[in-house]
Amino acid sequence: MKILVTGGAGFIGSHVAEAFVREGHDVVIVDDLSSGREENVPAGAKLHVLDVRSGLIEDLMAKERPEVLCHHAAQMDVRRSVADPLFDAGVNIIGLLNLLEAGRKHGLQRVLFASTGGAIYGEQEVFPCPETHPTAPVSPYGVAKLASEKYLHFYHTEYGIRWVALRYANVYGPRQNPHGEAGVVAIFTEKLLRGEQPVINGDGKQTRDYVFVGDLVRANLLALNTDYCGPLNLGTGRETDVNTLFHLLCRACGVDMPERHGPAKPGEQRRSSIDSSLAKRILGWEPEVELERGLALTVEYFRQRRPAG
Repeated sequence: MKILVTGGAGFIGSHVAEAFVREGHDVVIVDDLSSGREENVPAGAKLHVLDVRSGLIEDLMAKERPEVLCHHAAQMDVRRSVADPLFDAGVNIIGLLNLLEAGRKHGLQRVLFASTGGAIYGEQEVFPCPETHPTAPVSPYGVAKLASEKYLHFYHTEYGIRWVALRYANVYGPRQNPHGEAGVVAIFTEKLLRGEQPVINGDGKQTRDYVFVGDLVRANLLALNTDYCGPLNLGTGRETDVNTLFHLLCRACGVDMPERHGPAKPGEQRRSSIDSSLAKRILGWEPEVELERGLALTVEYFRQRRPAG
């Protein structure tokens, strides 16, 4: 089938696009390369350098007529969303609506949406939490993801476009961007390999549910053919605090380094883990890559990309 992957030159989107190509699908990528890299675009996929908010999206949809939209393009920095909610909504809500409006006119049948399994719930009451947990996001980023899911429900009700919101836990793995605020695994790994000291925010006891990017690729492939419409959590259900993650990465990098703590980030979520039982029932999906193995694969990727000498 023909699949349009937005953000297909980025961290998660490029892995997903690569898998779609490998499975024989006709893959078209839209990415403005603001954070994605052209070298991540898989051979066999067609790249259009374009912002999802652009008026040219309509022309692209008319020309390509994808059956599936796999939407990974996003403003993904939670702290930026707090500082600039208008920018966040412009990319994450208006960008999606631009794609859906163009898609509904030109044969779009299904949307796979990269949602969030952390920010959408806010401070959790249950650990790990299922999809039925109250959604009370405390950042504009989380609000935008929740609003996007509601819009997808509308487009299904009004136009029959099927949808699955893949609520990712904290994703890590090869190609993750080590710059900026996102991606603690990548940030710590790059610093450790350079012999630099990573700084842990606050006491380091804040927890996250870390899921390997390769496991999420499998979920996207499985979601292509499901009749289910709605959200699906994709995580491990396992909480790992930042201090533990730091020591696991030190071991993977072959470095012996003490913890160094800095000020806590205001408003940072204290605990997060999600229950993926529904994804197992609906898709037959469950995570396969243990954290220690995934970190080793990630470290090896960054090690190979380091300049010689």
